[in-house]
Amino acid sequence: MAGQSTIGDRIRALREFRDVTQEELAARSGIHVDTIRKLEQGQRRSARLTTLRAIAAALDTELERLLGSPTVTSRPPEDRTGGLLALRDAIQDVTGLPGVPVDDASDAPPDKDAWADAVREATALYWQGGYSTLAGRLPLLLHEGRAVAREATAAEAPRVWAGLALAYQLAASLATQAGHTAWAFQAVEAQLHAAARASDPLMAAMGVSTLSWVLLRQGRWEEAQRVAERKAEEIEPVFRKATKAQLAVYGNVLLAAAIPAARRGRGDEADEFLNLAEATAVRSGPLRSYGTAFSPVDVRTQQVNAALAGETPEPGKALMLAARVELPAISRPVHSAAHRVDVAQARYQSGDCEGALATLLEVERDQPEWIRYQTLATSTVREMLETSRRRNCALRNLAARLGVDPSL
Repeated sequence: MAGQSTIGDRIRALREFRDVTQEELAARSGIHVDTIRKLEQGQRRSARLTTLRAIAAALDTELERLLGSPTVTSRPPEDRTGGLLALRDAIQDVTGLPGVPVDDASDAPPDKDAWADAVREATALYWQGGYSTLAGRLPLLLHEGRAVAREATAAEAPRVWAGLALAYQLAASLATQAGHTAWAFQAVEAQLHAAARASDPLMAAMGVSTLSWVLLRQGRWEEAQRVAERKAEEIEPVFRKATKAQLAVYGNVLLAAAIPAARRGRGDEADEFLNLAEATAVRSGPLRSYGTAFSPVDVRTQQVNAALAGETPEPGKALMLAARVELPAISRPVHSAAHRVDVAQARYQSGDCEGALATLLEVERDQPEWIRYQTLATSTVREMLETSRRRNCALRNLAARLGVDPSL
């Protein structure tokens, strides 16, 4: 659960720790000093991501820290073999470091097919939003996967390493959701190495897609767009000859390039990626592969997200695009929830506070754990509290559950 301190509190604490005045921070960040002053004094409780990103960069800190994103799961692990710290240890595997003496592995690896089934179950759990349960299972899954890979025959190795790459993709995704993007970066590195051992260029491309998302969450928007755009150019298929899997992975990488482009205010580039992704989705049809899903409706949800992502959001356009999205067609529960959070933000920015609150409460009912990790949901609630002219018990109760101070 997020702390009760505000974004302004964290800006002030970091600024004073750096021994920087408000005027100096304004000069370094390119943000008007009045904005910084109002944030620190509590006259404003939030700001656009582009503004906060500039302030975070000027303070030499991660955007996630400034936002106060939660870094724990909602339930503690049942034992020390699971949980986020165990996940960190599994990602930062000392046995893989050159020159480091380690004990010989004594435990026999699990059955390869049983382990592969466990990876598929973990993937489904991630997309269902069961982060606490997944955090309890994933560390052992990584340890066992490395053991399975060590014992795999030459014929078995490609399939095993592909499964291990997928397990690391899950680790990167969960670590990112939990606010540990440095661990996530290391997990992506391991995913890419495993994909190389599997000789699977599509899994490698999905690794780059995951990397782009990690960089996006770190506030490294230029790099996030660049790595995805270059990978899309590298794997661009010939539509007439491409398999569905090739099209789906290519489309996912295009989406990975589109959102950071939108965040950077490069709407034309974002639209180009999204239009190409939609054409690809029409060609491929719905497909679930490589730990994710791709379909026309998945692209349409990202078009909504992109309309809200720039310095000047377009809530009207977002709501118009959202009308094209058929919610039952979204195959992944947390993806449906993420889309509805975007719709709630668009409704709030359009002046429909009641509609925004109703949508957020619906998402919380469906995904009570997942929503706690979503900075867009908490920032929307914070803004709604600031502008609410009457005491709204439902809004204040939601704020308290999301870790936003309801006394604002």
